[in-house]
Amino acid sequence: MVTAADATVPSNFLEAEGLYKAYSGRPVLQNFGLRIRAGECYVLVGPNGAGKSTCIRGIQGITPLDGGEIRIAGRPLQSLPHGGRHILGVVPQEDNLDPDFSVAENLWVYGRYFSLPRSSIRRRTAELLEFMLLSDYAQKPIGALSGGMKRRLTIARALIHEPRLILLDEPSTGLDPQARHLIWQKLRELKRQGVTLLLTTHYMDEAERLADRVGIIDHGRILDEAPPAELIARHIPPMVLELRRLDGGRPDPEDWYRGRVAAGERVGDTLLLYGEDLGAVQRHYAQRDDLRLLLRTANLEDVFLRLTGRDLREGDRG
Repeated sequence: MVTAADATVPSNFLEAEGLYKAYSGRPVLQNFGLRIRAGECYVLVGPNGAGKSTCIRGIQGITPLDGGEIRIAGRPLQSLPHGGRHILGVVPQEDNLDPDFSVAENLWVYGRYFSLPRSSIRRRTAELLEFMLLSDYAQKPIGALSGGMKRRLTIARALIHEPRLILLDEPSTGLDPQARHLIWQKLRELKRQGVTLLLTTHYMDEAERLADRVGIIDHGRILDEAPPAELIARHIPPMVLELRRLDGGRPDPEDWYRGRVAAGERVGDTLLLYGEDLGAVQRHYAQRDDLRLLLRTANLEDVFLRLTGRDLREGDRG
């Protein structure tokens, strides 16, 4: 029976079930699934090669999947007109703006791609350039834009046809802090307008700031998902003390911390101590002048490293 409370819960707008994809026999997505509610910002984080970009490309329809089903608004993706492209807006990992056209012309060409009426393209171009603070650059060539401006224009282009779902593959990679914060602000505004967002990132602070829910993916599977604060509370004690010896040596060779904290972990030249209250432990180590101490709250990066490990991964596809 559906109750009044149930009726207020947003329905799933994007659903992926049992997705499977392999390259040269190596699985990149394995029984992968997620559900994203209408108007939600879902952030997918994972190491290189974990399957994030393959997930985005599969939903977009440009990477054929070997198994599973994707549904948008309850309908299989393949049953939607034009593969759902009128519902989707896509911000790829690399900017692919046309350098032969001006800022406004890049939006105009994309509007024609969606067969929008000329009057709609003019209206949307003006709205989006204002929204992304690019109105003064409408007639500028792409080469005159900074990296952050190009990224904002790529997001504006993805919005030209007023899609209900935006896929963003690492939207702020390589940008300076000012540009990143402006993009975060604009993405929050889109969410307030009811747009559903699926975003991948390597930046844990970006995930914490934007996500209604975070999914941590590794080896093609979701390891855990929840709102950021819930994920942190589930996996990591609330406080972390970092100890680093100034000469690069082992911070606590006698392991004094054992039995005094909830957990400890050595990472290179750093000792990480976890607990509810680390005040007494901090005071003990603060007596030494050969240590650098940092007491902080646990964060999403701690959870990410706890679940996916600390081994460096480079060059993997996925």
